[in-house]
Amino acid sequence: MSMKSISRRTALKTALMGGAALATNNLSAVVDLSEKKKKDGKEPLKGNIRHSVSKWCFGDHPLDEFCVICKNIGIESVELLDPKDWPVVQSHGLTVAMAQGAGLGIDRGFNDPKLHDELIASYEQVIPMVAEAGLTNLICFSGKRNGVTDLQGWENCEKGLRRITPIAEKHNVVLTMELLNSVGHKDYLCDHTVWGVELCRRVGSANFKLLYDIYHMQIMEGNIIEHIRKYYSYFSHIHTGGNPGRAEIDETQELYYPAIMRALVETGYKGFVGQEFVPKQPDKITSLEKCIHICDV
Repeated sequence: MSMKSISRRTALKTALMGGAALATNNLSAVVDLSEKKKKDGKEPLKGNIRHSVSKWCFGDHPLDEFCVICKNIGIESVELLDPKDWPVVQSHGLTVAMAQGAGLGIDRGFNDPKLHDELIASYEQVIPMVAEAGLTNLICFSGKRNGVTDLQGWENCEKGLRRITPIAEKHNVVLTMELLNSVGHKDYLCDHTVWGVELCRRVGSANFKLLYDIYHMQIMEGNIIEHIRKYYSYFSHIHTGGNPGRAEIDETQELYYPAIMRALVETGYKGFVGQEFVPKQPDKITSLEKCIHICDV
């Protein structure tokens, strides 16, 4: 046997031993990382989605305690809160991605001209408070249809909103009308994406946009990803919810949220995604964390 053959055998043996050692080291690193994740109890969020949650869905927890829980999960915002609650959230280094506190509720909105003066006075008071608190979005509603046509509804809402959008523009606050289903919220006017988008076009202000609620729009029209791709620039906020039943957004319902969130990220949308499902599982916080990770694409 030649020295050349021995050298080849030696080299091959050395290479195999080195490869085995490298594989062992890599395996150890994976195991160590896995153990670290187990110890930490969670993986870090990717940062492509800005996560928020509606407090009303988790009413059992005091707000102060809930903020601590949310921050630990990686949620940046607790939303749909009145002005008195904003400082509590902000004291934990969180924000309120969708503020409330103005208006007359879901059923009594800008579709009713008789309510315009009262609505304007309410929003004139609260808009500066939103700005002073360093927040951006303030929710509003169309109210019930009350027998009007789509055209009459657009005209009624436009008249009222045009009176208040200059104040919103002055304070850099975005009035955000929520899209809701008109089955559960019987007779609600702003119940289809295209209707809301047309109202945005008529109002003609960057400070009036829509809250695109996936749960509600799945009930009314479906085609969620296509509507997100087509109309995302009119959305200042997104809500989630499992359908049927507004439960967890997991395998128990009919929409696949990872695909929806990927489509949203691809548009370049920079707003928040607010979890607004009503937990059905006994451990509501575990459900919340699970759903946050489902959306964390």
